Amino acid sequence: MHPEKFYYDNKIVRNFAIATIAWGIIGMSIGLLIATQLYSPSMNMGNQYTSYGRIRPLHTNAVIFAFVGNAIFMGVYYSLQRLLKARMFSDALSKIHFWGWQLIIVAAAITLPLGLSTSHEYAELEWPIDIAITIIWVVFGVNMFGTILKRREKHLYVAIWFYIATFVTVAVLHIVNSFELPVSIFKSYYVFAGVQDALVQWWYGHNAVAFFLTTPYLGMMYYFLPKMANRPIYSYRLSILHFWALIFIYIWAGPHHLLYTSLPGWAQSLGVAFSIMLIAPSWGGMINGLLTLRGAWDKVRDDVTLKFMVVALTAYGMATFEGPMLALKSVNAIAHYTDWIIAHVHVGALGWNGFLTFGILYWLIPRIYKTTLYSKKLAGFHFWIGTLGILFYAIPLYWAGFTQGLMWKEFTPEGLLKYPNFLETVTRIIPMYIMRSIGGGMYLTGVIVMAYNLVKTMRAGKLISNEAAEALPLLKEVQEPSEFWHRKIERKPMVLLVLSLIVILIGGMVEMLPTFFISSNVPTIASVKPYTPLELQGRDIYIKEGCVGCHSQAIRPFRSETERYGDYSKAGEFVYDHPFLWGSKRTGPDLQREGGKYSNAWHYNHMMDPRTMSPGSIMPAYDWLIDQKLDTTTTATKIRAMQTLGVPYPDGYAAIANQDLDKQAKEISANLAIDKIKVSSDKEIIAIIAYLQRLGTDIKNKPLK
Repeated sequence: MHPEKFYYDNKIVRNFAIATIAWGIIGMSIGLLIATQLYSPSMNMGNQYTSYGRIRPLHTNAVIFAFVGNAIFMGVYYSLQRLLKARMFSDALSKIHFWGWQLIIVAAAITLPLGLSTSHEYAELEWPIDIAITIIWVVFGVNMFGTILKRREKHLYVAIWFYIATFVTVAVLHIVNSFELPVSIFKSYYVFAGVQDALVQWWYGHNAVAFFLTTPYLGMMYYFLPKMANRPIYSYRLSILHFWALIFIYIWAGPHHLLYTSLPGWAQSLGVAFSIMLIAPSWGGMINGLLTLRGAWDKVRDDVTLKFMVVALTAYGMATFEGPMLALKSVNAIAHYTDWIIAHVHVGALGWNGFLTFGILYWLIPRIYKTTLYSKKLAGFHFWIGTLGILFYAIPLYWAGFTQGLMWKEFTPEGLLKYPNFLETVTRIIPMYIMRSIGGGMYLTGVIVMAYNLVKTMRAGKLISNEAAEALPLLKEVQEPSEFWHRKIERKPMVLLVLSLIVILIGGMVEMLPTFFISSNVPTIASVKPYTPLELQGRDIYIKEGCVGCHSQAIRPFRSETERYGDYSKAGEFVYDHPFLWGSKRTGPDLQREGGKYSNAWHYNHMMDPRTMSPGSIMPAYDWLIDQKLDTTTTATKIRAMQTLGVPYPDGYAAIANQDLDKQAKEISANLAIDKIKVSSDKEIIAIIAYLQRLGTDIKNKPLK
């Protein structure tokens, strides 16, 4: 039998590589900008389109879906063809995938600064873009499975197992988390509310980290690391255990983001238990990678690509040890809402995702251009400044997080909060924020140097768009009775797909279905009423401005929090919240009991210039809200949407909702006039004041003693 000749498609790999580099620089530059905004509010530029609340989600989407996303597709398209000894199934689908993904990223870059956001972390994009993501993901899946089915290699290597699990799990996560009711082309409300919405979001949010930032990168590690080191992977049996244990356990861990909240205790306990178990398969992958380099440490010293891989695996090990540790309730009680979590996330993002991507780029680009790397010295400089950048970034944030957590909880000998003014805990950590931005600047410098190095490498060589290869055709399968059981699964991609789907669905269904269908998990409170039309509009402005990025609305049952904010949060308080707004970071104080604490004039002045009411505040001004007219043409549609979602507004209320809105707005405007503040009742500032004054008032706002 003669070998068949075919050609690998390197052009699509090159395209995704260039997109990875370009979007990486853009996303990290935005990250550096928002880092400076945290100690210099003037860096918001007095502009609503560059304010922290609007561009923070742009940064996270750019680095996750643009930088990491394109890197995943680069690595998958390169390795998949060679592991299967086949060209990608369809050049046309490859092009649709590439350009479709870039257009989605551009759509995010336009809509998020405009304030078009759903508020769900890592899933802020509105419903039309969600549909586009679904379509392009299916295109990717068809192209991948089409290639697998026409392969010339009988067994599927471990990297492909991770690619298959990534595809099916991300599809499930995205679809479930995107259950939205459209209100207009640019606005939707999540179908789930309150506790249920929070559970769905963090089931998605944690597993977006698991199945977008981790499993595809583990697949790339299993392919590229042995290639770089010219050594086989350390253990085949360990890779089997690593894969199945990881995808089964990871999906259960989401509730550890909601410890001490209104989520039912049994769900929190499941999240903790599986988070602790998660360390075993996570470290199994790290160990399998590092032990592959046994006896090759001289090569590691001389080969910069392997240096990047070693630091990437080390960062992965650190992050996957710290994650289970942070899921312990005693640790979480201190760390949650602090910058400790930001440090933890960025050790994984900068170290694991960033460095593994850089190592692959340095190895891959010279090969598809049939040349050598332009400058090993520049690559070495990138490695060291990037490593120092991670340290300068993470260590100050760990210090800031410990400082915040301890200051929030400290009492005087007399039993009073030692730091009752939340702002004291903010100003204390400003130096750490400055150091963090220096570290981010160092890291970004390394990426820019890499871009220069790789562009020069490309210019020195010539892209081999269609790389010639040959392999024997796949023979008819012959059963081998003594064959190891897992080898049989490795020959059957559809079986692998279905088994992966079953494994990841178990945890999600066990955790979510009881919360949805057993009413005792979310007990109602008779005094909790729907938002008025003006408050609903104000809540949407709160979401538009990204206030949830800095302010939580979930008070935990600790004395330090109930003394500072008021009574702890109850599940029944959030039954009309589409979406939930519990937040994940306190750069400012919790707002759940904000209603009635301050006058309307205080809120007005605070929004216009926060430093007039809170000297030293790092909150940006929102002075555009006084000039922008509230769009009341959407009120009726929003009320009808809420009625569809089960919010008990009276029948026919949508038709008269604006009358109630106008009445309440005029009352607030008149109240402001008493304090010599003249503002028209039809401005957005009135609506957001109405919303802030409503928060927590359905439950008597009295701190526990």
